Amino acid sequence: MKKNVLPFGIIAIVGIFAAIIVFYIGVYQRDDIRLAEENGGEVEEQGEVATDPEEIFSKSCASCHGDDLSGGAGPDLTKVGSDHSADDIHEIIMNGQGSMPGGLVGNEEADLLAEWLSEMK
Repeated sequence: MKKNVLPFGIIAIVGIFAAIIVFYIGVYQRDDIRLAEENGGEVEEQGEVATDPEEIFSKSCASCHGDDLSGGAGPDLTKVGSDHSADDIHEIIMNGQGSMPGGLVGNEEADLLAEWLSEMK
């Protein structure tokens, strides 16, 4: 008696793809879960504008530019204010430059970041 294994193979393949999809969804939610745990279960609203430029930098920029602005995947920003004005920095933050995508933060947060970074000389 010969058994047809095709249905079992299809089920296995669909299961593997479902597991991969669930894994990637979890990876992207990991930072939200960590932040919620640190804030005692409270999740920040997306429309909320941060007022501390260092906090904005650590959330949106430090992964590429380093926690200490020394660079990494992105360039060193420790002396960015000596090369660029606040307006130039704001433009780069909003529109991106090179491999950096634009619009990672809102306009008000970009203003705060630009002013703060322009002081780095």
